[in-house]
Amino acid sequence: MQKLTIILLLAIITTPIFAQDDTKKQGNVSKSGLAIEGYDPVAYFTAGKALEGKKDNTASNAGVTYYFASAKNRDLFKADPAKYAPQYGGWCAYAMGASGEKVEVDPETFKVLNGKLYLFYNKYFNNTLKTWNKDEPGLKKKADANWAKFSK
Repeated sequence: MQKLTIILLLAIITTPIFAQDDTKKQGNVSKSGLAIEGYDPVAYFTAGKALEGKKDNTASNAGVTYYFASAKNRDLFKADPAKYAPQYGGWCAYAMGASGEKVEVDPETFKVLNGKLYLFYNKYFNNTLKTWNKDEPGLKKKADANWAKFSK
């Protein structure tokens, strides 16, 4: 019985890591087209932290809707969406590098590297940002190559 419990627990913990949704071709967005679960992409750069956006401060880019904590952040995004949009379509940077898979993220687990936003999976005792940091150059190179396959 104890072995079965351990196996089931491991299955629950690891299953989300390998989950992939190919229906989201434009990026990691909700069914309503909302990116980053409503978090403000500009705040990662300006405030250095994840801030939830507000429904009354929105902007769209490439069919994806973003929420912003302020009108100022919305306007910054509109002026240069590519500067603030998350890398790899908002999918987990670690998973994109490690396996080339599209994996959900925790919007509060992120890294700004060389002026680009990277998001990471962080659930069930698995913070992939920590693993990414152990081999960032190698994983980034692989993630860039894997993401290029999705953008074709």
